[in-house]
Amino acid sequence: MNAQLTPMSREKTILDNITTAILVVDPELRVEYMNPAAEMLLAQSAGHATGHSLPELMPASGALLDRVREALDENRTYTERELVLTLHQGSEVTVDCTLSPRQDGGPPAQVLIELIQVDRHLRISREENLLEQSQAMRQLVRGLAHEIKNPLGGLRGAAQLLERELESEELKEYTRIIIGEADRLRALVNRMLGPHNLPQKRLSNIHQILEHVRSLVIAESHREIEVERDYDPSIPDFDVDPEMLIQAILNIMRNAARAMEGHGTIRLRTRTLRQFTIGQRRHRLVLRLDVEDNGPGIPPELMETIFYPMVTGQAEGTGLGLSISQSLINLHGGLIECESTPGRTMFTVLLPLEPLE
Repeated sequence: MNAQLTPMSREKTILDNITTAILVVDPELRVEYMNPAAEMLLAQSAGHATGHSLPELMPASGALLDRVREALDENRTYTERELVLTLHQGSEVTVDCTLSPRQDGGPPAQVLIELIQVDRHLRISREENLLEQSQAMRQLVRGLAHEIKNPLGGLRGAAQLLERELESEELKEYTRIIIGEADRLRALVNRMLGPHNLPQKRLSNIHQILEHVRSLVIAESHREIEVERDYDPSIPDFDVDPEMLIQAILNIMRNAARAMEGHGTIRLRTRTLRQFTIGQRRHRLVLRLDVEDNGPGIPPELMETIFYPMVTGQAEGTGLGLSISQSLINLHGGLIECESTPGRTMFTVLLPLEPLE
């Protein structure tokens, strides 16, 4: 960490490949360098951040800015534990921070900032729990479906046989009700089971998919829902089942529209994350898609179970949309996370951009 940050490629290669987030700022707090780990942590590309000031990148993180100024003024190293940083899109991360002034015979010319995300392990643990929950619920539902489908098939078959023996159309109406309700319950169980087929992947563009979903949601809401876009144009095309991804995102956005009762704003944001872990697997490049709305938020008592089948906070909802979305994203090696407060709910879709082995 004490080597001079010069254009020498060997030193840059070392910094680019370590997992600690590294930034270098000048005495005016302008960013001169940011490694890929810092890009991932701060959800900012180095190309965008370089030349901008820390207050622009983290406008509400006054404690960090104060420490950087102290490091410059006093020419000494500072370490701050469990510092909460508020990022430009409003999310927060908790980090351990070390600030090291750098000088060349005079006043400090730079401050090297090392950020270690202390809530990263909590996030990984939460993701593992989500994946385990999803797998456990699928096994439970499959077992339950087997126990329900068998007697349903018997009921339906008996009703059909009885209908053939009946001469009265009035009585046949009752058997048709039995058959219709048996079919409805079978369809409900099939929806609870989620997708049956493996993804039919092909090279697709995430923003074309999002634009398609956006047009559907706007049309369904009769243009009373505003959908804002904040896309990263550098995201490459990748192998995905576009129909599955459309359905997963559409379920999330429809939930948001219903929660806002047809009036509000949904924001779509795409970014890439480098060297990012989903569950226990580390990926070289990951797509982060945020679907954020300004609705009333999800009741705290539902937050731990929102991806379970039949869990819903809406009177007219079936509680299957988010469960199906999670299953569809899981089939691609990804995951959906959620955070919610009154006035802001954000679903984050994480998808590997490189082929799964």
